[in-house]
Amino acid sequence: MRLILMGPPGAGKGTQATFVAQHYSIPAISTGDIFRANVSEGTPLGKEAQRYMDAGEYVPDDVTNKMVRNRIDEPDAEGGFLLDGYPRTVAQVEELDGMIAHTGHRLDAAIVLTVDEEEIVQRLLQRAQTDGRADDTEEVIRRRQEVYAEQTAPLIETYRERGILREVDGLGEVEEITRRIFAALDDLPES
Repeated sequence: MRLILMGPPGAGKGTQATFVAQHYSIPAISTGDIFRANVSEGTPLGKEAQRYMDAGEYVPDDVTNKMVRNRIDEPDAEGGFLLDGYPRTVAQVEELDGMIAHTGHRLDAAIVLTVDEEEIVQRLLQRAQTDGRADDTEEVIRRRQEVYAEQTAPLIETYRERGILREVDGLGEVEEITRRIFAALDDLPES
């Protein structure tokens, strides 16, 4: 199973990615986690990514594409994967199409978690306090929402046109949202 989990920053993608990946026995691949790991390790990629992340901007496609290509080429992703945070732009959709086609497979579904913007802002402000996430200031959070609306939201229509989009209400208890995702994926053919 090859899945994409989409939604605005703070929609609960990371939480849901863990459950969905476990259910399908595939790795959850989060670009945000990979960026943060590189930042904490002080790698050149991490230093470059930090500049963009601090401003609430996306890390450039060339850096992100190389990182994702390397990750989905790892042995644990041969049977499938769940991407959280990628693709974020139309150019990345095209890049991902090429990566997957190269392996002789296809993308099975793009799941989008829908959540009210003000709900997300409050979630992220609370997370900033409880998790000590310095990158979650209100100004940066709101900028991330703008960037998502400008660059990533158009991908939803691309996947809708392909017939693989599954929209899931991202509000509610974690377990209920997980059940909604599984229900949305029930009609997928086995790949």
